[in-house]
Formats: sequence, structure tokens, C-alpha cells
Amino acid sequence: MNKLYIGNLSPAVTADDLRQLFGDRKLPLSGPVLLKAGYAFVDYPDQNWAIRAIETLSGKVELHGKVMEVDYSVPKKLRSRKLQIRNIPPHLQWEVLDGLLAQYGTVENVEQVHTDTEAAVVNVTYATRDEARGAIEKLSGHQFENYSFRISYIPDEDGHAPQRFRRGASSSRERGRSPGGSGQAKLPDFPLRILVPTQFVGAIIGKEGLTIKNLTKQTQSKVDIHRKENAGASEKPVTIHASPEGSSEACRRILEIMQKEADETKAVEEVPLKILAHNSLVGRLIGKEGRNLKKIEQDTGTKITISPLQDLTIYNPERTITVKGTIEACSSAEVEIMRKLREAYENDMLTVNQQGSLIPGLNLSALGIFSTGLSMLPSAAGPRGAAAASYNPFAVPEQEVVYLFIPTQAVGAIIGKKGHHIKQLARFARASIKIAPAEGPDVGERMVIITGPPEAQFKAQGRIFGKLKEENFFNPKEEVKLKAHIRVPSSAAGRVIGKGGKTVNELQNLTSAEVIVPRDQTPDENEEVIVKIIGHFFASQTAQRKIREIVQQVKQQEQKHPQGAALPLPPQQRTK
Repeated sequence: MNKLYIGNLSPAVTADDLRQLFGDRKLPLSGPVLLKAGYAFVDYPDQNWAIRAIETLSGKVELHGKVMEVDYSVPKKLRSRKLQIRNIPPHLQWEVLDGLLAQYGTVENVEQVHTDTEAAVVNVTYATRDEARGAIEKLSGHQFENYSFRISYIPDEDGHAPQRFRRGASSSRERGRSPGGSGQAKLPDFPLRILVPTQFVGAIIGKEGLTIKNLTKQTQSKVDIHRKENAGASEKPVTIHASPEGSSEACRRILEIMQKEADETKAVEEVPLKILAHNSLVGRLIGKEGRNLKKIEQDTGTKITISPLQDLTIYNPERTITVKGTIEACSSAEVEIMRKLREAYENDMLTVNQQGSLIPGLNLSALGIFSTGLSMLPSAAGPRGAAAASYNPFAVPEQEVVYLFIPTQAVGAIIGKKGHHIKQLARFARASIKIAPAEGPDVGERMVIITGPPEAQFKAQGRIFGKLKEENFFNPKEEVKLKAHIRVPSSAAGRVIGKGGKTVNELQNLTSAEVIVPRDQTPDENEEVIVKIIGHFFASQTAQRKIREIVQQVKQQEQKHPQGAALPLPPQQRTK
């Protein structure tokens, strides 16, 4: 529940006055009104409704001669590190917002709240309560174009005892772990999201909500119908939280309800299944040359199409997967589609957890290219954080250089008008970003030289991958895959490859990236050789970090045994 505080009330105000006022403004209260002397509390089950009530009423409505104040009711012990910022321009770029928030401290998390308001809303978590307090004081009323930020504390359940990762140490929670406990971090919920025609929403809910209550009870699911999103739209999103089996059963029943309603009203002949999926996952659902989708179509007897990339915006990163066929066929296809999406999501989450452990405090969600829910990362102080503490190659972040290759036609988009975008990107990532001159008049790719510590590399590369996706430089059925070069000491190249290519093969299996150490390389003046990495963003990042780990281990061994002979560079190993 989202409890709201209503302040500055006249002594003459009654609970019925408040109910009528909220009702007149189409903000009906379903629960009781707790009225005190000069203030009151009400509950809303949905954050979207709570935001609407605050924005509609606070400082704008007079009741019995006094202008009322409406805000989240947050006890002092929970008034800590979490803030909600409303009335953000919808076209504001992520890196601009992230840079603004970072002025007041370390931002651990930024999560967008989906509302039916024109302006954007985000929930922000700072590293400390002092930083959050400074941000709320400085940003309240901050003017950006014609928008004025409005900020509130929201409950921070862990704020009074935040678990922070510290290099080389473990938390009391870790020290007290059961020896037999699982070391696997619990992944956040991955719900099924579908679109349903607005005309069928009433049938899905049923009289007095009876149909939806029975459906959720029988399938052991939680079903959220976002009726207030996209007012006037012909379709409404529905989010189903349950086990994979429960989600599929709930989806099948919703399809049956819609088809029955369509038959009775003769509104439409066929009701397709429309699944919403984050764009970062869709490439792996499609598969190479569309093989995954073709197989699902053949196995289930359905026809599947996916909405074009052009429909995406920074505030709408989801694509629509439309499945046509019988209810039974669509239900079978849903199971296979969600299995592929869930696999991709879980692989990304595992990679994100690795990045969070290796680069503590990294603000992943601000990159704006990840799956829904990735901003809600497990604490880096958890089991994965503890494992990283035993071997942390980034105790003192050192400058790394990565050579990233992008399509020649994308150079203008990365640079931006008068160099604006590349400068903004460099400030956001805190990295040096330069585009090397073209090696010839007809080259198909250009090299971007990125210099900075691990977190800067992650941010800069992530933004470049995201920009190429956003600007449609790749086929809609392709996932953005880029080539990156990193230099490693020639003495470490053998360890990257491993005996008989074992290490490089394991690396490729683990990361899904293609890793190549070209043979017969002549080391440069720094006694370094090139390792090539080709893959999508997460695959490339994981491969880069793993190779850096190997190099760091070799350097530590060489420091312990300075007289040891350097490892020879074996022949080329290349596995696809």
C-alpha cells in the first residue's frame, strides 16, 4: 500500500469531506480515512494512483479555507536514502538526469515509475541518508525548461541499516551465513506482460472484480491491469506475477475470457496474444537468422511477428510480440517465448551481478539499455560481493583502454551536432572517448578509443551500444554485436588461451562472446598483443572483465617470481 499524508487541514474537515473531494477529482478512496487534528492518512494500493493524488491535490486544492498538502507518509526511521522525483521532462536523456543526480552524491539506483502522466517519474536511491537529504533540499523546485521537479521521501525499508560493500571485507550478514546456505543470489521477479484490448478489460475484471479474483486464486498469481496507463488507448498492459506455470495458466485463462467476450459481442473474430518484452532481450528470442522464432512457430502452429524498433522510445523500451493461432497454440507459444526471454534475462542478471561485484556502486540503470527490473539489483554486499572481496583486481582502479569498432555510418550519431553527444557521453562516463581517423575512404567501420577505469568503460560502452540500437544501425532482427580490442601483455596471452585452447573455449562458453587471440602477433613497444572480442554488450563486458582478471593474476605471479620465464604465445585459437 502507498500511504499518503494529508496536511494543513481545517479543524472543520470531516472524513466524508475528504472522500467527496477525492471522489470529485476521480481519485476514489477504497479504504478508510484516518482523520487526526489538522491532518489525515489515506491508502492507495497502487503507486500510480498515489502519484496522481499528490500531483492533483497538493498545494492546489482548498478545503474549508485552507490549501491542503498531500505527500507520501514516511516514518522518520524509514526517511532515509530513497526519493521520488516527479515532473521530469519526458524527453530528458538518461545521462543528463544521471549527471544531475550525481552532483549530490553516489546514486546507487534509478528506477523509472510507469505512470499515465505526461512527465516522467523516477525513484532514486542514494548511498547515504545525508546525500539524499542534500538532494531533496537542492533539487526540490529545480527548473528544467518548463518543468519544475517535485521530490518526496519514499519508504526505505533497508535505509536504517544499509548493507554497503567494502573492498577486502565481509559484512556481518555474510559472516553469519549458514555454511550450507546457497551462494546463488536470488533473481528479481520476471513477470509476464501482455497487451489486452481495452474493450475486454471489464470482462477480465468481472462483476465486482469476481472474475479476476477467481483467476488469481486458481493460478496463484498476482495480476495487475494497468487501466490508467495511456488514457484513451485501444490496448492496456497487464502484468502477471507468478511462477512460469502460474503465469502461463493465467495468460491462457485471460485469452479464453477475451475470446468468449469477442464471440458474444461479435467485436472481432480473432484475439491474438500480444506479449511485451524489453528490446534488450528480443534479439536472443529471435535467434540467429530468426531460427528461434521459426522453430516456435513450427512447433506450435502459430504465426509470430515483432513490432519494429522504430516504435521504441527512451520511456518505452518494450516491443510487442504478436502471436496468432488457436488459444491452445498461442498458449504453447507463450510458454516457449517466455522460456527464451527468461533465459536471456537471467543470463543478463548474472552478468550484472558480476559487474556489480567487480565494480561496486556502478549505476547500471542509468545506462538506459537494460531489461526491465535490472535497476533493482541485489545488494553488492551479498554472497557475490563476498566472493569478489577475496580477489579484487580493482582495489585501485587503473586506466584501461578499449578499442571499440562501430559502423562508419554511425559516427555522426555518436559525435552528435557540434560534438555535443560525444562530449556529454564523456562527462557521463567520466572517460576519454575519441574516434580514430578513417584508415581509408571506403572502410565499413571506425575505431572508438575509450580510456578510463572499469566503471567508465562499462558506462561508455553501454551507452554506445544503446545509441546504435536506438538509431537503428542494425537490422530489427539483429542484436547489436560489436568488436572490441584490448591489449594484454604478451606474457599473459598464453594464459588467456590456455592449454589446447581450454581457457578461451571456457571463456566463450561462459560469456557467449567470440574471443580471438590472433597468432604470430609481434608485441608492440610495451610488449603487448591484441585480444579481439565480438559479442553483444553483456557478453563483451563479461569477456573483458574475465580477461583483465587473468592478466592481473599473471602480473601478481610475475611480481612474486620476477625471474620466471615469460609464457610463449601459442598458435591462433578461434572457436565460434
